[in-house]
Amino acid sequence: MQINKTEEMAFSVDALEGGLASLKLAADKYRSILNDEKTGNIQWRYGGPPIFDTVNKLFEEERTHVWPEGSLEETVQNAIKSWEMEFSHKIRIQDFKTINPEKFKLFVNGREGLSAEETLRLGSYNALLKNSLPEEFQYYKPEEESFESSHDAFRSALPRGFAWEILSVYSGPPDIAFKFRHWGYFEGTFKGHAPTGEMVQFLGLGVLKVDESLRVEEIEIYYDPGELFGGLLKGPPISETETTHSGDNTAEKQSCPFTH
Repeated sequence: MQINKTEEMAFSVDALEGGLASLKLAADKYRSILNDEKTGNIQWRYGGPPIFDTVNKLFEEERTHVWPEGSLEETVQNAIKSWEMEFSHKIRIQDFKTINPEKFKLFVNGREGLSAEETLRLGSYNALLKNSLPEEFQYYKPEEESFESSHDAFRSALPRGFAWEILSVYSGPPDIAFKFRHWGYFEGTFKGHAPTGEMVQFLGLGVLKVDESLRVEEIEIYYDPGELFGGLLKGPPISETETTHSGDNTAEKQSCPFTH
């Protein structure tokens, strides 16, 4: 089907702005559904609404695009940040506002789709990092990680957060195709590897299918995990001697508290 991109983009912005009108938020301008939920009956994984000040700072300092306010790109970027926030910080699907729970499926690199409940149980990191590589090539094994352990591993490795931005949007609703960038700084330990202080990042493509209320029904993500792990495994292994010599706990110094 031929699409008039100019007309579709105009429709897309109006539709997304209407469906995600709550995204105008002073406390977190990128995840605006938090504005309506601070006093709601939401069950939060860590006791209350999350605070994203640290990762927002990294995003604002190092994003490659500053999209015009109200543009399709900005609206999609904020919508996906809100989607990720719900899967990382809410514990009941019934509290989600960004997805259609009956139809939701997450597809990563062409693998079998995961339902909303499966994605929530695994955690976003484990869901995105599942793979079918031979065991000797699996540097990270999602099936051996819990929701908590996976998030702890990446929060430790990337103490300033794991920023995310839209690079391009190719089409508007109901099938939103986009290109993205995910990055952070390897400044804490990761699976026994010392930090390098260098940026780690990967690029990817995605397709977001939404319903008439702009809730996500399906999301497809395509990316190369090797781009991420190439940076995280670059740090030298931390030996027991290195972490305890001279009474100096190096591991503690390398790990930073992180609110995501």
